Amino acid sequence: MDAIESAGVVPGAGADVFFLLMGAILVFAMHSGFAFLEVGTVRHKNQVNALVKILADFAVSTIAYFFVGYAVAYGVGFFFSAAVLNGDAAAAGASFAPQGASLVKFFFLLTFAAAIPAIISGGIAERARFWPQAMATAIIVGLVYPFFEGLVWNGNFGLQDSLENAFGAPFHDFAGSIVVHAVGGWLALGAVVMLGQRRGRYTRDGNLVGFPPSSIPWLALGSWLLCVGWFGFNVMSAQSLESVSGLVALNSLLAMVGGILMSLVVGRNDPGFIHNGALAGLVAVCAGSDVMHPLGSLVVGGIAGALFVVMFEACQRRFKIDDVLGVWPLHGLCGLWGGIAAGIFGLTELGGLGGVSFLSQLAGSLGGALYAGLAGLALYAILKATIGIRLSQEEEHRGADLSIHRIGANPEADIPPR
Repeated sequence: MDAIESAGVVPGAGADVFFLLMGAILVFAMHSGFAFLEVGTVRHKNQVNALVKILADFAVSTIAYFFVGYAVAYGVGFFFSAAVLNGDAAAAGASFAPQGASLVKFFFLLTFAAAIPAIISGGIAERARFWPQAMATAIIVGLVYPFFEGLVWNGNFGLQDSLENAFGAPFHDFAGSIVVHAVGGWLALGAVVMLGQRRGRYTRDGNLVGFPPSSIPWLALGSWLLCVGWFGFNVMSAQSLESVSGLVALNSLLAMVGGILMSLVVGRNDPGFIHNGALAGLVAVCAGSDVMHPLGSLVVGGIAGALFVVMFEACQRRFKIDDVLGVWPLHGLCGLWGGIAAGIFGLTELGGLGGVSFLSQLAGSLGGALYAGLAGLALYAILKATIGIRLSQEEEHRGADLSIHRIGANPEADIPPR
């Protein structure tokens, strides 16, 4: 191998690059899960819109995170020569890891960032305009999300040091119960509130009108895809082979199972609750999956599964918040529970590995929810007042598929017989 071919090659670096690349691919695949979960939940006239939104939002997220968001979170840009980007030690001032390890780290963290608009998409389904939401995606992934991401995962502005000095440990969020899920869920709450209820969802006297899912099989497929990809989301958050832990995998598994079983019981065998219950458990375990005992993870996941069912019902019936997929209960509330739970079940007294503080977890979790909730309300209020965020009554009645994309989920069926 000559000097040019060996540039940037460091023993062991290739294994870490491949490891993190597989994690990025698994989390990228989760976005198909977001898409099909929404496709199966919305009415048939909005299925195409669900598919297009998730894919388009990923593309917008990539551009926003590449040019702005990653620098906001980590102070790293990409306007260097390819040799520097690939970690060529001979390149003057090179600050990137060998063999492009920094680049696959960007890809991996991008898939986390792009999950935020994918979460929001499920809450605002069936009545949101397309381009205003694309604009919101760019702002969220370019600025709103990475600001908080940098506070927690990069120690920006000394927040973590302050929490450690005050409470004995920094805020711990291994794989994003708060950074990704709670932030996404509370941003979505602001969007849903600003957007308003779907027309016909409630009678004049406030009674809920049932809008049944269009396809339980598609909904189930979305859940399965998310569950499988989640092991990349959690386990590969270690970001290197040297740091990987089988404890994270087992904790993720048991939290998922706990969420399924509790949603099965509390949700009275409703398939929508069961398939989302698995996700509720996985959302909750992200923060402490590297420090909790497996039995603690089972409890955390079980509580999350029950929490989702109870709060989804309360959200729709009592609070009259028309959150189509229940993303605020699922990601916002279960993520909030997961961040706090890491400060309980991560303690050595409850079989955890320690290194966490309940007060730090409480402060970081509530702070993340408050930040995202206010940011969501502000952003969507501004968009609503300036360019509008909702389809017209006629467009909503026709459905987002025909109104926005001019084609339905089964085009041949829409052609009248000759």
